[in-house]
Amino acid sequence: MRRPSPAEVLRALPEPVAALVQRVLAAAEVHGVGVHLVGGPVRDLLLGRPVRDVDLLVEPAGERGAAALAREVATKDLRLVRHDRFGTVTLRGEDALVDLATARRETYAHDGALPEVAPGSLEEDLQRRDFTVNALALPLSATARRAHSGIVGVERSLEDLEARRLRILHGRSFHDDPTRALRAARFAPRLGFTLTRDSRAALRGALRDGAFGQVSGERWRREFTKLFDDAREGLDPARALRLLDEWHVLAALEPGLSFDRSAAPALRRLGRAVAEPPWPPVRWRPWVSGLATWLEPLAPALRRRALRRFAVRGEHAGLILDFHRHRSRWLAALERARGRGSVDAVLIDADEHSLHALHAVAPPALRRRIARWAREDRGRRLPINGRDLLEMGLEGPAVGRTLQRIRTGVLDGTVGSRDEALALAQELMRRRGRRGGVRKAKPRR
Repeated sequence: MRRPSPAEVLRALPEPVAALVQRVLAAAEVHGVGVHLVGGPVRDLLLGRPVRDVDLLVEPAGERGAAALAREVATKDLRLVRHDRFGTVTLRGEDALVDLATARRETYAHDGALPEVAPGSLEEDLQRRDFTVNALALPLSATARRAHSGIVGVERSLEDLEARRLRILHGRSFHDDPTRALRAARFAPRLGFTLTRDSRAALRGALRDGAFGQVSGERWRREFTKLFDDAREGLDPARALRLLDEWHVLAALEPGLSFDRSAAPALRRLGRAVAEPPWPPVRWRPWVSGLATWLEPLAPALRRRALRRFAVRGEHAGLILDFHRHRSRWLAALERARGRGSVDAVLIDADEHSLHALHAVAPPALRRRIARWAREDRGRRLPINGRDLLEMGLEGPAVGRTLQRIRTGVLDGTVGSRDEALALAQELMRRRGRRGGVRKAKPRR
């Protein structure tokens, strides 16, 4: 394959990211440091896919590696974060992020362990990667281009890229890092690639030898987070989960864990919502909605065990477990709802994660109701507030109930102004009398 020029690479990047890469390359030129674009960004560039993330590999000159180069570039508007355990550093600006790493090699103390890293060569760095199509480096700085005449890769990198194959670099790759199985399940459907026969055999060997049990729940949760986030790049989460099920990875993570094919349409819809949200999401973590949708058809005890295995605790675990209990009630109430105010009363207390999961599992007519409510009605401001009702003499739970009645009227179009809202509140007070929280109003000053 033809080696793209640095100018072509920069044109393929979002403008703020390209500007940041240019600053790194300028500093590299001053100090004679070799800088390469490496890994997935090279793969995507050669495939003609959009390049969103930028990973730069630094061949150090003397003591000048990734951290020193990043310090040369950092300013008060450009945050620098070091990850010394892995020899990497991140440059983060307002609209741009670039990861830099000094060329390194890795060793694993045992199956599934986090790697021990040490300085290494470019070739050693490529050899530690997950798949041949990700073991590619594209020289960018003048020093790097003088040292390497073309694209640098391991054996069969470009051949596998052209044939759209995922191939591990050595027979114990899945033993060293079992999370590579989840990466294979993400890359294969997203890129249209196939895991090679020898790689599948190596995966079966790692499963047989119990390597997957050596990986912490936090690491698995991070991989599932990426699985659902990858929908932004075109991945159908259902296809990735189906592969993991067919490869027997899910059952290795937790006995009995599987992918129920009945969840596939909902997960596909959820993936589309991640890529193109049907409403502006509010503090949404797609993986929470994704796990709720995937695990919902499974037995309650299995759901709880799976969440413990993935180290999902606290509020997020509660939301995922509760979704099974709320789902049917919400859908039945939405089916009965007449008018936008009634829909609001059903959905007003739903959290963002459950709302997206509900939208994914709902039939078409109810999906339209949910999306319209989230887009247009959820943020609707009322012409009066709780303080107004307190001044009128309402107190306690009666304030909330009255505000909800007024909100229903606003959404249904029967209340259109502040005066009409106040009149409705007065009418509700007369009906309630002094029972249920009406007190004598304080005189206005």
